[in-house]
Amino acid sequence: MPDQAAPNNLRTFKAIIFDVDGVVVASPHEQAWREALQGITDPNRLTTELYQAHVAGKPRLAGARAVLDVLGIPDAEQKFVGYADRKQKRIEELIAAGAFTAFPDALRFIRAVRGLGLRLAVASSSRNANQMMQLIPIETGGSLLAMFDANTCGRELRRGKPDPEIFLLAAQELGVPPDRCVVVEDAPAGIQAARAGGMAALGVARLHDEALLHEAKADLVVTSLDEVAVDALASGQLRRRPL
Repeated sequence: MPDQAAPNNLRTFKAIIFDVDGVVVASPHEQAWREALQGITDPNRLTTELYQAHVAGKPRLAGARAVLDVLGIPDAEQKFVGYADRKQKRIEELIAAGAFTAFPDALRFIRAVRGLGLRLAVASSSRNANQMMQLIPIETGGSLLAMFDANTCGRELRRGKPDPEIFLLAAQELGVPPDRCVVVEDAPAGIQAARAGGMAALGVARLHDEALLHEAKADLVVTSLDEVAVDALASGQLRRRPL
């Protein structure tokens, strides 16, 4: 399996674009998708493996249809909108209850790449991403959301991941060409979107799903953002820190 992206001496990275759920924030989205299945099928049928492979990173309606399809639920066409609505209600309840937290390694990585002068964006299909980031304080005051130069979370787009539209929009708002951007993702659909947009793709395998991210053609897969050689990004290299 690939271990790192080959150095490209003709470019330097100028921006990092982050997905939110599973990358920056340990969110209750998977829990909400699972609990919203009550009354349709046994919620425990939606395993973490199925969630990561078929649902994570997709817009809400696409995610709802994907769950019902992968579980083989009859009449999915008639049921997926109601299921999506129940999931949205549940995620709002969980967020209000504070059932989320920021990943410490993500906060360290964000501070480090900002220190290099790279521009930062967040780009999540979730409409709840902004609310969670606004509720996470940072050491210097304000919220986590203030750490980013551009924000395309929850936008009404024509196409969701694995289409690159959300990442291309983030690059445009940052004023950085796509090939100078690194996308940080935890879902195969997000990795595919980054590659389709001509961007480098950094996969974060927090759920022992390295194989899925490699299969999606991530340039580098890590289990923690602490493993990334931050200083190498400025010279166009996406690789691990030396041991």
